[in-house]
Amino acid sequence: MRVLAIDHGSARAGCAISDPTGTIVRPLGVVEPPDPRAVAELAAEHQAELVIVGLPLSLSGAEGPQATEARAFRDAIAVILDVPVETYDERLTTRLAERSARAGASAPPDALAAAHLLESYLHAHAQASDEVAGHTAEPAAPSAPKPAGNGGEAEASGGVAPKEPPEL
Repeated sequence: MRVLAIDHGSARAGCAISDPTGTIVRPLGVVEPPDPRAVAELAAEHQAELVIVGLPLSLSGAEGPQATEARAFRDAIAVILDVPVETYDERLTTRLAERSARAGASAPPDALAAAHLLESYLHAHAQASDEVAGHTAEPAAPSAPKPAGNGGEAEASGGVAPKEPPEL
């Protein structure tokens, strides 16, 4: 399933897309200013079957004003699109994006954050699918996954591939 992820912010929205198998994630760029119609057009252009909007939570899991804005943005997109639009915990994606940028990734930081958001979502849902299918899977880590590539380097294309969660 091709999934579009949105890292919503007040000035811009970073965007990333998965391949149809949900294995490889690629940053797309930013929508500036964040506009639900522009995101809907991006979803249609890339044939997304699901849209994920990052939900900014505190480390304790509490929601603040930014989470309220992200939910409103999700609702605005959902009115326009005929595909499901969900929120997903985006804790630590900005830090992971900064690490990827320092390692040489060339995509905009907000798009890298969206890629890490999507990577985390796909990893969590792959584990859940394995558990439902009767496969044994490692328990999900409470934090976001490591950046892609060796030592946090993004692929030459600027993509982010799913990786194992960081060791605690």
